[in-house]
Amino acid sequence: MNGVRPMVTEAAQSYSFSRRAVLLGAGQAAVGLVLVGRMAWIAVAENQRYSLLSESNRVNMTLVPPRRGWIVDRKGVAIANNRTDFRVDIIPDRLDKDQHERVLGLLQQILGLSVPEVDRIRTDLKRAAGFQPVQVAENLDWERFAAVSVRMPDLPGVAPTRGFARSYPAGAAVAHLTGYVGAANAEQYQKTHDPLLVTPGFKLGKDGLEKALEPQLRGQPGAKRVEVTARGKLVRELDTRPDQPGANTRLTIDAGLQEYAARRLGTNSGSAVVFDCHSGEMLAMVSMPAYDPNVFSDGISHLEWKMLSDDDHVPLMNKVLQGLYPPGSTVKPMNGVALLEAGVSPDQKVVCSGSMRVGNGVFHCHKKSGHGALDLKHAIMQSCDIYFYTMVREVGYDAIAPVARLLGLGQKYDLPFTTQRYGTVPDPAWKLKRYHQEWTVADSLNASIGQGYVLANPLQLAVMASRIASGKLVQPTLLMGHAKPAPALPLTPEHLALIRNAMFGVVNEGGTGGAARMAVPGVSLAAKTGTAQVRRISMAERSTGVLKNASLPFKMRDHALFVCFAPADNPRYAAAIVLEHGGHTVRNLDTPGIGRDIMTYLFDRDRALASLAELEPSWGGDIKTRMADATTAYRNAANAPNAVAAAQTETDADAATDAPAVEAATRAADASAEAQANATATGGGVASEGSPDPTPQ
Repeated sequence: MNGVRPMVTEAAQSYSFSRRAVLLGAGQAAVGLVLVGRMAWIAVAENQRYSLLSESNRVNMTLVPPRRGWIVDRKGVAIANNRTDFRVDIIPDRLDKDQHERVLGLLQQILGLSVPEVDRIRTDLKRAAGFQPVQVAENLDWERFAAVSVRMPDLPGVAPTRGFARSYPAGAAVAHLTGYVGAANAEQYQKTHDPLLVTPGFKLGKDGLEKALEPQLRGQPGAKRVEVTARGKLVRELDTRPDQPGANTRLTIDAGLQEYAARRLGTNSGSAVVFDCHSGEMLAMVSMPAYDPNVFSDGISHLEWKMLSDDDHVPLMNKVLQGLYPPGSTVKPMNGVALLEAGVSPDQKVVCSGSMRVGNGVFHCHKKSGHGALDLKHAIMQSCDIYFYTMVREVGYDAIAPVARLLGLGQKYDLPFTTQRYGTVPDPAWKLKRYHQEWTVADSLNASIGQGYVLANPLQLAVMASRIASGKLVQPTLLMGHAKPAPALPLTPEHLALIRNAMFGVVNEGGTGGAARMAVPGVSLAAKTGTAQVRRISMAERSTGVLKNASLPFKMRDHALFVCFAPADNPRYAAAIVLEHGGHTVRNLDTPGIGRDIMTYLFDRDRALASLAELEPSWGGDIKTRMADATTAYRNAANAPNAVAAAQTETDADAATDAPAVEAATRAADASAEAQANATATGGGVASEGSPDPTPQ
């Protein structure tokens, strides 16, 4: 019985099969429902996501760099604008290293690149951050640009771009006004990870107005979508969102005057600032020598950067705002105002015998034989040191310093620049705080002739001239429409009129500035010359004859300064010119002639241009010609970098005004000022040697 199996009936078999079938069907149905649900989720809920992923397989979207707003002058003339640009870049992280040579060879063939150009690209690729575009070529003609575009499937990592490049029509003449643009560096990208910063062809402000006004000049990027094959070949362009150009910025600058002033400075290391002395609008702001902002914006080579850095005339420095100089005798009219306000009679005379003894020290005039008896007007005209020693000693420098500040010295102005040094107007409280020393008579005497602790930049000197000329508390402005009505200075108008008359005499009545006399009918110039000593003259040298500037090394020569306004009888324009180590060595490159010609341009443009045309050939040609000759000479010099290093793009360059060369020049100037201060503190200084002012011309 135990071995007999139970009989399975047909009904039992049918029931068992049906149960298994139901279970299997239910499982299949469940799986089907899951699949259907997933498909529905993908098709409906995630439709947009997968559509975009699918789209990205055949559509590329790239940002279109926005066109920068123009910078124009007061009349609408372009100072910085945009030009059409066809360019080719390589994005390093889109190009495998084993493809470098093949791609470079193909680009060389298509674009006709020279061997040095290929070497430069190869070097730049090694040094660039992976996301940072490396320029292959720019300013291409349409044929070569199109040739690259149709070969894109064979050129991984290559980005041809049709857009706009920045252009500065006046070149170096506006370099320290506009600054320049350049590609974003790694640090700037890491801060925001803004994809626009690594878009080929996009550049942002690096220095000057381009940097300070970046938010309004930049604009908003556009976008372009193109359909491509799996290999990246262009099929067709799809919709494009146009860029929104940046806002144009109108300056108070006169572009013609700006360029003329830059050319008229010639081969000097110097600066010129011109104002409308009633509104405070800046008409020109020039620092020379300078760099070509077009070259910087295109990507400066290592050779050019090194040449600019090595130049002892410091072309990377904005001397108008960053240069600090003892103002020398240009402060004597300002001192005259302060003396009159302190109660000194303009008719009171001082006898100048060439020197005066104070305690154990002897303080000299620049005229060794003396000027004889002089009143205030003639003391300004002849730039007599003894007069100002005597009078400032009498009233105390505490009576002078407030007027110096009121007329613009020692002040920082609200201008759209990131670099501005504002100098020193010393007084007893300042010295006690800075050096923990009491003010001395020697301090007053040195300050009275614009030496010792007194330091100013060219902008401040131009403001001083403007305020004396107009009698108004004008504030310098650079952006059109920002000028505000200037109130009258809290000074006696008759005192200012006396000083203006004395400055007229400097040029027109036998004073030290006769070379500045204008030839424009009905227009007279009023001015004050100045010379600032940068070295110590020993008594031994004085006894044997002070060395002339022409026989001294460049850095040991005196600075030459000049402040002026015109017309003298109804002032409209004011200016300041400062020549670093100019030393009054070349007459047609000296400050009086430069000041005269700049003012002449404002009243008789053709006359001024004709004069310049006669002078420029003797200086080696115009600015562009001289810069090209200097580059050639530097390239041929023994200390120039080798050809490959010279051609590579200088990716580590700082903003021009922050460059190591500028910092070094600033430190050297500070050291010179400190040495003068130390000499003053020991009872010496320039006053004990006599200011180095020129004799009347």
